[in-house]
Amino acid sequence: MTRLSPADLLSLGSLGIRTRRLRAALSALGIALGIATVVVVTGIPASSQQALLDELTALGTNLLRAQPAPRQEDPVLLPEASVAMVRRIAPVTAAAAVANTHVRVRRNDLLDPGHSSDITVLATTPNLLEAVNGRVQSGEFLPRPDFPAVVLGHVAAARLGIQDVGEQPAVFVGDRWFTVVGVLDPMPLAPDIERSVLVGWEAARTSLGFDGHPTVVYVKAHEESIEDVRAVLPATLYGEIPGLVQVSRPSDALAAKRATQNSYSALFLGLAGVALLVGGVGVANTMVISVLERRSEIGLRRALGATRGHIRAQFLTEAVLLSGLGGLAGTVLGAAGVAGYAALHRWPLVIPLPVLVSGVLAAFVVGAAAGLYPSIRAARLTPTRALSA
Repeated sequence: MTRLSPADLLSLGSLGIRTRRLRAALSALGIALGIATVVVVTGIPASSQQALLDELTALGTNLLRAQPAPRQEDPVLLPEASVAMVRRIAPVTAAAAVANTHVRVRRNDLLDPGHSSDITVLATTPNLLEAVNGRVQSGEFLPRPDFPAVVLGHVAAARLGIQDVGEQPAVFVGDRWFTVVGVLDPMPLAPDIERSVLVGWEAARTSLGFDGHPTVVYVKAHEESIEDVRAVLPATLYGEIPGLVQVSRPSDALAAKRATQNSYSALFLGLAGVALLVGGVGVANTMVISVLERRSEIGLRRALGATRGHIRAQFLTEAVLLSGLGGLAGTVLGAAGVAGYAALHRWPLVIPLPVLVSGVLAAFVVGAAAGLYPSIRAARLTPTRALSA
């Protein structure tokens, strides 16, 4: 029996597609729509989910706050190396500290030293904004921790009457002037920082008599390990009596975020399965009709010496090529649809890479499965019966 080479098999299998281009295009349209549906029903919910998850993350789902427990006659002093100690916990991604310097801030040195504006002066480590998801509204955030400069929280800036740092205003902190280099955006996750004036850690030591012990330690960790990090934080910060350290519990938004992820995952699987099944049925139907239409061609090939294996391979290859072309077109069409829909709603574009790859592969698999029965049916036709049809 003569065996067909891969090149001959590819040429023979694509013959029906090349000679009947309109029919091939319409046939591939079915699988293209099926794969495009898979990409769309996966990509649009994934983009929507990511937008929702980003909003939930902004609510502090991965943020913890550790501080000495309140109402202590002699509050514990957190170690000066608290930030470095917390960073050794594997799931922690960021850690920062602030400390109350117990000095007053005034708009100028002419005001009564006893004047109170309910503004706290906090010493801060350089990476505070990273740990609390903060942003600078105007200016910059403490370029040098040892320079006599301050950054104002949103509420503190309003109380001091400073909204723009373009002219480098100054405030009187303790008994000396500090240059205002920045104003922060509102920070709902850290309202105490909104009402504070922030000073560099080293500048607070040298100019304000700060002793170096943090008052609050902010910790950001991987969400899946946030409970474990919360459990070990007290012992990490104050191993002698961990119960004297209070750690905030994870945000309720974390539970909502996890529930959202689980529900969307189930939705993706269901919709993608239905769409792929519809595409496969369409290819199978197309190939059955193709066999019925081309019985005379099959009979002529058999009469000229083609074996059943040749006929079976020809139609199976055609089905796979047809589905593959439809899968590629459907993947591109679906990705374009997701991109347009996400841009319209200002969502982040999220199309899982496995979906794009598996969409094309699924098209080939579905094509092989859908073309199997028609190819066997075509191979079983005898030359006389096929020619007589």
